[in-house]
Amino acid sequence: MKIIFDSKYLEEYDHTPAGEAGRLEPALKALKADPQYIFINPKPAPIVAIERAHSINHIKNIKKENHSFKNKLFDIARLAAGGSILCANIAKNGNPAFGLIRPPGHHASYDSCWGFCYFNNIAVSLLHLRETSGCKRAFILDFDLHVGDGNINILEPLKDYEILNPHANNEESYLKIVKNKLDNARDCDIIVASAGFDQGIDDWGRLLSPDAYFQIGTMMKEFAEKRCNGRRYALLEGGYNFKKMAINIKSFCEGFR
Repeated sequence: MKIIFDSKYLEEYDHTPAGEAGRLEPALKALKADPQYIFINPKPAPIVAIERAHSINHIKNIKKENHSFKNKLFDIARLAAGGSILCANIAKNGNPAFGLIRPPGHHASYDSCWGFCYFNNIAVSLLHLRETSGCKRAFILDFDLHVGDGNINILEPLKDYEILNPHANNEESYLKIVKNKLDNARDCDIIVASAGFDQGIDDWGRLLSPDAYFQIGTMMKEFAEKRCNGRRYALLEGGYNFKKMAINIKSFCEGFR
């Protein structure tokens, strides 16, 4: 399976939990130890691709914010959006991909952002596919602890995107919600994940085990193979216990690949 990653994602770009140093290194080490994962470097997203999801004013505001932290923020956010596009381009041909990217994106709306997000990577990548390929309809599974309001605000009005943000009080119920929704999903061309790992048992949400993430990855793979010719990709969102996040990412990818 392809892992989309660039060493620039390791750089500290702001003072939030998502942007601090050391967040991705444990996951990078875990995935690199397995020869089944092939690492590919992305390019920055073209501005025109970001403009499909965001206003020109929003993009200008992120450029201004860039100057508050060593001029890194805008460039890394643009590179994360580029990583999401590369994932989408790989997945449209029936090959799975995981974006080990940051900053996250699912709280970024058309003209605003919050929650450690700047550009909406899911929206940028799906709208790229909508414009450049036959992948028009998507199922979006957002298993981050927090509802991806940016995904909803940008994509839901377009009617071609079905979004699930599961919530439950225990792991068993959570997995049932995911399974039931996938079993009853409408037809789509691709399935994607806003892959947040802060719902982990040792993270902020204190709910999901590594095996649960493996099961989620497996359900997505089976759905993709049955319903959309194997087309699937996932983009990293939240997750703040860095060592435990690495275990959960590896577990998810083992089911997803």
